[in-house]
Amino acid sequence: MKPFATRYLLLAVFSLLLAACSHAPTEPPAVPPQADPWQQLQDSITRNELATAEDQLSTLQTQAPDDERLESFQRQLAEAYLQRSQIVLQKGDVNAAATALARARTLMPQAPALTGGTNGALVHARKVELEKAEAALKAAESKPKARVIDPTAPSTVIALETTDIQAMRRQLDAIAADVVNYQCEVVFQVPRKQDAPWLKTLLRKRVAQMNADFALRQRHEIQRALPAQVVLVPHQQ
Repeated sequence: MKPFATRYLLLAVFSLLLAACSHAPTEPPAVPPQADPWQQLQDSITRNELATAEDQLSTLQTQAPDDERLESFQRQLAEAYLQRSQIVLQKGDVNAAATALARARTLMPQAPALTGGTNGALVHARKVELEKAEAALKAAESKPKARVIDPTAPSTVIALETTDIQAMRRQLDAIAADVVNYQCEVVFQVPRKQDAPWLKTLLRKRVAQMNADFALRQRHEIQRALPAQVVLVPHQQ
């Protein structure tokens, strides 16, 4: 009977331990710290996620309309949109530049720091920069669409249709239009020296018909291993 009593006692002790464990208090799960909305706004501007940053700024303006940090962040956002407009305009994306510039224009006048002192001077400088960007955008919008060149590239190489005279004449018409509209320097690369004067004359006549006062800059290089081609180098603003 003793072995049976011992086993019964051990079973009872084990049951009591299980019951105690089941009723032990459990710690509540740790609550993750709440993200700082101001830091989130700064991160969005830094990552150039400007639409997200604008939404975050609008939320903070509603939640904390008197917070002094709003002024700084609104100005940062306006400047970021202005910088974006300048970058995409240089790449030739006029529509994206116009959109970014409109956002910069919307945000900048609303910045509270339109007063004197250092802040006022800074805002004035940004407005001057904004006006320059708008002028550049208007100039880009008014310029005719390029016909053969990539205006955003440092230069464009065009193989000439020398085996088809009619096709080459049409090609030279398009080249002359881009030369005038984008103030291109022209470099003819020809396999034979005698080809250069003929091509230069054809282009000069077309340019003169479009703009008699245009100062055409053209030269040639002898490239015997290459078929005749022309390199157009647009003027960089």
